[in-house]
Amino acid sequence: MKIFVAAVLAVSAIGVPGQFAGQAVASGIDKPLTVSGQAAAMQRDFGLTEQQMNERLKSETDAAKLLPAAQKAAGAEFGGAWYDAAQQKLVVGLAGSTRTAAVQATGVGTVAVPKTAAVLDKQKSAVDKLAGKAVPAEVSGWSADPKTGSVAINVQAGKRSQAVDAFVANVAKSGTVTVREVAAQAPRTFAAGTVGGDPYYVSNIRCSIGFSVYGGYVTAGHCGRSGRVRGWDNSDQGDFRAWSFPGNDYAWVATGYGWWTVPVVIGWGQTSDSLVRGSWEAPIGSSVCRSGSTSHWHCGNVTGKNETVNYGNGQLFYGATKTSVCAEGGDSGGSFITGDQAQGVTSGGWGDCSGGGETWFQPVNEILQAYGLTLHTA
Repeated sequence: MKIFVAAVLAVSAIGVPGQFAGQAVASGIDKPLTVSGQAAAMQRDFGLTEQQMNERLKSETDAAKLLPAAQKAAGAEFGGAWYDAAQQKLVVGLAGSTRTAAVQATGVGTVAVPKTAAVLDKQKSAVDKLAGKAVPAEVSGWSADPKTGSVAINVQAGKRSQAVDAFVANVAKSGTVTVREVAAQAPRTFAAGTVGGDPYYVSNIRCSIGFSVYGGYVTAGHCGRSGRVRGWDNSDQGDFRAWSFPGNDYAWVATGYGWWTVPVVIGWGQTSDSLVRGSWEAPIGSSVCRSGSTSHWHCGNVTGKNETVNYGNGQLFYGATKTSVCAEGGDSGGSFITGDQAQGVTSGGWGDCSGGGETWFQPVNEILQAYGLTLHTA
């Protein structure tokens, strides 16, 4: 197993970047997202046949390709977008009716929503500011809900209190908010103590590599520490050059010491290793898979974007993407991928891969833009 892991974690600065940072976003999108061997894990987690999974991935590819044109056609009326698995098509919310025909002409469905995405995003940002750092532990986080035109406050089931009500009343100064009960467990980050034979260590923490970039790799910010990073075999691997947490949850490691970069996400023997060909963003409703050093390969759906997650003790994570994928301690920093398109690095969540749960990730394109990095693609 160690040799197998090394093939994916071998990351170092040999080779010359073939494109500027950010250009990898659209790379490979004209190829189907169907990836040989990936369907095995997706069949297990979705309960579909290989043919059904391949059809689903192709439909999701088409939806991702249509989004830029549909958003442009919507103009100022754009109210968000999501993938509707039942219809197998992209749906765009419209806060108005003058652009309906133009948007539908791009090949997507439309639905009326109360507010534009721009207005709702401003309200969500206002909630972030009003909330501050003193967020009740019973509040898991919040996100903009385009379908209701409100910011939805996630409260753990059965744990609503006077403190929660006071918090809701305060953030409601921003505009319409709704309260929804969610899973009882509080979110947490997925770092873990040192365990022999795992992907990388920093201090006494074990985390997982996200994606190779030219010169190193990206991972979760809460794993970041100054100084040396050690690889799966405990040998020197590189150094953290930058990290950000809380607020964001991203970091990058510059590698050396004989480690080199490869555009691969490990399948852990459960599925074929996946080549990374770009970082085209999958819409809400799309399938997504995660690879991590503890629970290995698991799949689910993208269920929300631009969420604020409350990890407690004043640690808030803004701009998170929410998924129905499980994860466990030590999976932090690991890869979220749809087909062959990088999506993000694992941040935290609740539950585990025995009883289920939810996980949030830091979108990878934000990391590339923040640090001027170039994704290593096949």
